Amino acid sequence: MTITMKNYGLTWTATDGTHCSSAVAYDEPSGERRKQELEDAECKDVRACV
Repeated sequence: MTITMKNYGLTWTATDGTHCSSAVAYDEPSGERRKQELEDAECKDVRACV
């Protein structure tokens, strides 16, 4: 059985208006956790990219 891993990156707009992107690749659960952290920090337009 082959396991295929998808890597996710994140993009967002920081609270000061700066557009940002993640410098690391996340697996899906880690990416969702980081996305929630960014949203909790009031960052805008947080998106996961495959």
